[in-house]
Amino acid sequence: MNNKWLEPSLVLAVFFSDRLFKFFILKRLYLKSAEVLPFFKLTYVENTGVAFGMFRGVNSFFIVLSAVLIAALLIFRRNHPVRPPAVAAGLALVLGGALGNLYDRLAYGFVVDFFDFSFFPAVFNVADSAITAGAVLLALGLNKTSGQ
Repeated sequence: MNNKWLEPSLVLAVFFSDRLFKFFILKRLYLKSAEVLPFFKLTYVENTGVAFGMFRGVNSFFIVLSAVLIAALLIFRRNHPVRPPAVAAGLALVLGGALGNLYDRLAYGFVVDFFDFSFFPAVFNVADSAITAGAVLLALGLNKTSGQ
């Protein structure tokens, strides 16, 4: 596969895996929870806020914020065609995750969360995981390039 398709492929992989999980959760676990392991459940949660359920009830604001973030990341991507691998992967993960959660906000008026670990204070989803991992990769990659 040509390298120019790696980032868009990662964006699509994150987006579609997020959609697939959420489709399953909406069809099979709507308003329910299912224990997978003693410390891990799949729990249906409607989140109108952001991470850890903060700022609930302002979905419209987060739709606009998500759209602005996505636009800013696309502009950054266009203005920096040569990126270190960590930055490229980070951008793709954040974009895919942001698109997944934006889809939920537009389609349902909330984000569907479902990963529920007993030792973690919040329920989250594939998109949230990708955004977090992508932000870490972006920070590491940008920090490394600025230090050279």
